[in-house]
Amino acid sequence: MKSTALIGCIFTLLLCVGKLSAKEYNILDYGAVADTSVVSTKAIQQAIDDCGTNGGGSVLVPSGLFKTGSLFLKSHVNLHLETGAVLYGSKDLNDYQKIKPQYISLRTQEATIQLIYAENLTNVSISGFGTIDGQGAVFKKLSWNDEGITRPHLLRFITCRNVLIENVRLQNSGCWMQHYLACEDLQIRGLKIFNRNNYNNDALDLDGCRNVTVSDLICDSDDDGVTLKSTSPRPCENIAITNCVISSRCNAIKMGTESNGGFRNITISNCVVKPSTIKEPTFYGKPTGSSAITLEIVDGGKMEGISIDNIVVDGTEGPIFIRLGNRARTYQKGLIIDHIGEISDVSISQITVRNGGKTACSITGQPSFPVRNISLSDIQVQTAGGGSLDDFERPVEHLPKDYPESTMFGFLPAYGFYVRYAENIQFRNISFQSMREEARPTYFFEQAENIVMESPKFRNMQGGEIGIYMKETDDVAILNAQVSEPLKTLVRCAAAETSNITIFGSVLPENCQKLEGEK
Repeated sequence: MKSTALIGCIFTLLLCVGKLSAKEYNILDYGAVADTSVVSTKAIQQAIDDCGTNGGGSVLVPSGLFKTGSLFLKSHVNLHLETGAVLYGSKDLNDYQKIKPQYISLRTQEATIQLIYAENLTNVSISGFGTIDGQGAVFKKLSWNDEGITRPHLLRFITCRNVLIENVRLQNSGCWMQHYLACEDLQIRGLKIFNRNNYNNDALDLDGCRNVTVSDLICDSDDDGVTLKSTSPRPCENIAITNCVISSRCNAIKMGTESNGGFRNITISNCVVKPSTIKEPTFYGKPTGSSAITLEIVDGGKMEGISIDNIVVDGTEGPIFIRLGNRARTYQKGLIIDHIGEISDVSISQITVRNGGKTACSITGQPSFPVRNISLSDIQVQTAGGGSLDDFERPVEHLPKDYPESTMFGFLPAYGFYVRYAENIQFRNISFQSMREEARPTYFFEQAENIVMESPKFRNMQGGEIGIYMKETDDVAILNAQVSEPLKTLVRCAAAETSNITIFGSVLPENCQKLEGEK
């Protein structure tokens, strides 16, 4: 009995020591005022500094409306916003402190401004059910690439480890909402994000980060939604993203456009992509979004080991966009990107799209540098339709150095998938339905090889006469195609430019040819 009582006393003592070591620093005790006519930067910063100096703990922002300029977090500090707490960013640029990060990347070439900043920190977090509002609409766009220069980021974390951002609401940034650059062991979960008040209003940017989990986000952004970038030689890698609801006028789920370091070992699952219910203001993109899934390498990096699964989409102009380009933009002045990157080993499955646009999906590489080893399975897409013979016959420009975007080629010559400069591409159980009469084929393959199509579906078609069109394409196997009228030709080849086409297990309507144009 005595030993049990002793153990109990020791346990209670340890709890008390734990509570004492995790000290709380209330910003009111430092002179912060719950009044947005008063700038409380100095008081809040002093609470953060004292917390960090004394071994860490929580800096408490209690219920109330507070205004601040730039804040600099410290290691072992948790910035905690209680329910009802709103931390407003100042509308005066003089309240923001410029800082030149040590880490070299495309976006750190000069001093930048941000509301909350962390660099080279360990064990740092932001939590609670309060709100951080950047009041970003007041910062006008003055020049190209002025984000972070005259329009502040809301959150910016650079080369930090053991970072946790959870539950808070983030809204109205001057540019990107949150930029995590070269961070490791990062957890982002439960955030509500609204960023629809200025240019470059992304919801989340992970840039050259490693060992990251992102979950349970609800976000609405004018620019890109959940975005992975590599604006330095450091790749984004070992990242899991799940259970998010994303609204974006641009690209809802995106890797690129900045792609110097590339992307590897990334899984994205169980997400909903939908249009925003907010119609104004708008700065970029399309009302229902440019693309749901965008994968891009244009600056010499390498993309490999990507898995995207179980995504439900309402809207977007070009639902799936995969692009290997050659923009060759460097991350530092004086450097030269002298090679084209790579995209390979990508799996996209269980995708359902309603209300897709007219543009279509695409997979495009470069001459002698194909996109490789792409697996697409169990995908259903409802498109707007309305494509014409002019759309089908119009050559698709190459545009290797152009900004990569699903709409960059205009309306594509297929209403399902346009594939050029690609090899080892697998399509399994894919179906497209056009809502209006459609003169384009469902698929258009150009300068592609080693294509396998298993159980493609050509049903409920609105006027399309060709299922698959091939130009300079070799080694194609089509298994168990499911075809209904009015399809007249399953596969049409462009003269003698295509070879080794195998079709078997397909039952076609009486007036439908399996293969036309082969010589």
